[in-house]
Amino acid sequence: MAKFVSNKNETIRLFKNPILEYFSHIHPVTPVIVFVPVLLLLSFYGYQEIGILNGTICFAIGILLWTLMEYIIHRWAFHYHPKSEAGKKIHFLVHGIHHDYPRDATRLVMPLLVSVPLAIFFYYLFSALFGVYNLNIFAGFIFGYVSYDSIHYATHHFKMEKGIGKFLKVYHLKHHYNDDHTAYGVSNPLWDYVFRTVPPQLKENKNNENIKNSESVSVSKVTIE
Repeated sequence: MAKFVSNKNETIRLFKNPILEYFSHIHPVTPVIVFVPVLLLLSFYGYQEIGILNGTICFAIGILLWTLMEYIIHRWAFHYHPKSEAGKKIHFLVHGIHHDYPRDATRLVMPLLVSVPLAIFFYYLFSALFGVYNLNIFAGFIFGYVSYDSIHYATHHFKMEKGIGKFLKVYHLKHHYNDDHTAYGVSNPLWDYVFRTVPPQLKENKNNENIKNSESVSVSKVTIE
C-alpha cells in the first residue's frame, strides 16, 4: 500500500481545542524574531565575562552541540516507531504529519509551545554543565537551532538551485522521498557521516565522481607521455 504524501502547501486540523490548534501553527520567521535577540544578549554578556577568544570558541561549541542534538532528536525521537495506538498518535502529531504534508508552511518550524520550554531546559542544563562558559555555548546552541529551522523551511519552499543551498535541499528531500532512514541532518550532514546514515545515492555519486576524476588524471598522463 502506497504511503500518502501531499505535495501541496496545505494543512489539516490536528486538535479539536482551538487554542492548541492555533499554537500548532507558526510563521517561519517567528523563531528568528523570538530567539535572535536572546542569543545576541547572551553573547554580549558572555563575551564580557570570558573574553572574545573564549567566547568565540564556546559559541562554536554551542553550534556543534546543536548539530548533534538535531541529529539525535530527528533520528531517535522523531523517527521512533511506537507500537501502541496512543504512541502512534503522538508520533503523528510530533513528526508524522510533516512527512505526510511536507510542504505545510505553517508547520515547518518548531512551535513556541515546544521550543521555549526546551530552550529553558537546555539553558539550565548548560548552566549546570558549563558554568561561566554557559552563556556563549547556549547562544551558539540557539544560533544552530534558528539556522536549522530556517534551513528546514527553505529546503521545502525556496528554489535553492546553486551551491550549498542546492546540496542541502536535495539532501533533505532524499530523506522525504527516497529513504527516511537516512539523511537525518537537516542543517548539515556531519553526523550522518559519523553514524553512517548518508543516503547511498550520494555515496554512489561521490564514488562515480572519484572514478571519473581518476580516469581524467590517467588520460592526462597518457596524453602527456
